[in-house]
Amino acid sequence: MISTAHRTTQVCRHICSSRLSPSIARWTRRSYAFQAAAPPVHQVFNRRTKWSQKERAARHVESSRTADYLKDEVAIRVCERFRRSNPAKDIKRRYPRVLDFGANSCNIAKALTRENPDPNPETSISDPIANKIDHLLAVDSSEGMLYRDADLDFNKQINMTREVLNNEETLPYDANTFDLVLSSLSMHWINDLPGVLAQINNVLKPDCAFIGAMFGGDTLYELRTSLQLAEQDRRGGISPHVSPLADVRDVGGLLGKAGFKMLTVDVDDIIVDYPDSFALMQDLQAMGENSAVLGREMGPIQRDVLLAADAIYRELHGNEDGTLPATFRMIHMIGWKESDDQAQPLPRGSGEISLKDILESN
Repeated sequence: MISTAHRTTQVCRHICSSRLSPSIARWTRRSYAFQAAAPPVHQVFNRRTKWSQKERAARHVESSRTADYLKDEVAIRVCERFRRSNPAKDIKRRYPRVLDFGANSCNIAKALTRENPDPNPETSISDPIANKIDHLLAVDSSEGMLYRDADLDFNKQINMTREVLNNEETLPYDANTFDLVLSSLSMHWINDLPGVLAQINNVLKPDCAFIGAMFGGDTLYELRTSLQLAEQDRRGGISPHVSPLADVRDVGGLLGKAGFKMLTVDVDDIIVDYPDSFALMQDLQAMGENSAVLGREMGPIQRDVLLAADAIYRELHGNEDGTLPATFRMIHMIGWKESDDQAQPLPRGSGEISLKDILESN
């Protein structure tokens, strides 16, 4: 993801009538100040292509549901962070309006309705997190993916509305609307990530949280390096087949610039073993997660490149049992909208205990 800085520039426009003499024109010249347009957002991903990929995946319902193992797992981890982020004093807090941004096939809604989500051994039975939510609004740009599982039982266990967004980078909601915003595995396809984070902060009520997860960093580095080496060997050059992703070091800065406070950013790797690289790429397509980079080479990858990449994958990264590991790196993020009564860090230098003394005593 690429961060863009917006600034306001004043430009003076001079108007001079060609019919007037130079001396008169000098006195009739006037200046007008106006705000220049914001710099254009650098487009990395083709939104139309990504929409088409998700629609195509949703049409193949069974294969799409089978390949949802990763999105389901990450959605569970997002909801687990939501459960843990509630202070003890807010354990009975309710959430009247919750937004699921980039809902995909409503994986978060399924995770919210899970029975016994609390792994505390002292609690034999815990209520689904959905019991704390009065209404969940699930939004996505792909109607087919959003409504793919509308007939499953979990829909009866949560009060949910689905809404299709024509542009997933523009949130059409008023400020201070939602008590919580969740997002799982969709924000890595956003071109204007800083702008979207700022909009999420705007639609949140004060002292309410945004909790999200996205692919980042070294996701699929095994596949990436194997394809690059295979293309270099077979074609004498490389072309992008795996999308560029944000780094964990950048996400905290973007959240801070968007106005979030009390930030938490962490990394979680999920490694999935596949029989071969072809099975991995088939699952990525069934997830709707194949590349949508602008300027990518159109059409399928050449057969000789694929065969060479599979062989290189096995040589460089293969497991002893013959399977191929694929690393999915998740960047989890939590940020709170600022509030007047929010807990604030103590001023610098106000500590009463010296870290030096503690270290020396040990």
